[in-house]
Amino acid sequence: MIGWLQGQKIETWQQGTRQGVLLACGGVGYEVQMPPRQLKEIRPEVTISLWVHQIQREDGFNIFGFIKQEERDLFRTLITVSGVGPQVGVALIEEFKLKELIEAIVQGNLKKLTQAQGVGKRTAERLAVELREKLSELSTHGPSRSLVEAIGPSSSKIDASNLEELQSILSSLGYEDLEIRRAIGAITSTASESQNSLSKAPSPDDIEGWLRASLLWLTKSPD
Repeated sequence: MIGWLQGQKIETWQQGTRQGVLLACGGVGYEVQMPPRQLKEIRPEVTISLWVHQIQREDGFNIFGFIKQEERDLFRTLITVSGVGPQVGVALIEEFKLKELIEAIVQGNLKKLTQAQGVGKRTAERLAVELREKLSELSTHGPSRSLVEAIGPSSSKIDASNLEELQSILSSLGYEDLEIRRAIGAITSTASESQNSLSKAPSPDDIEGWLRASLLWLTKSPD
């Protein structure tokens, strides 16, 4: 398995949406697919090093290269998720900076994740569910952030003490933090966009109202 290459750029190449570099290493030219924005950092006639991941197929093998080892390692983690192939992995690393991508997954920010090419809602959900715990230690906020810190009472329009109580109640019912965050975010967002008084979010101190609204959203959600 090839994990690292050092050589000189011969040329760049493009096949459809895939882009990469032909890298001369010890008299052999390796075609390495890379995130397009990283190709701009490679200058001709300069020796470069790439951290790579090799995928073997029946008709040959593909090599994916990254300038930073952390990006290569995150790519390897991304493609362990069901439905996330190497092209989606490259698209995610192309779209976001490393810390930004990790935080989007840890926080379950589906809207942000779906900005990457080829990433639909279902794929974003799988990324968040399957990798949240694995990547939480790499997040700048750490794995032990409370729901209050993750959501923020100002953005959720609910008192901090009630938010903690709501988390405790919903957790005891078997819901995960990611589901709870999405429910509260959806309730707040829907209330902000709606002109209907019946669609307004509960008052900040109405814990029972928030609990009813959260359970309604969670039980109706197709997830």
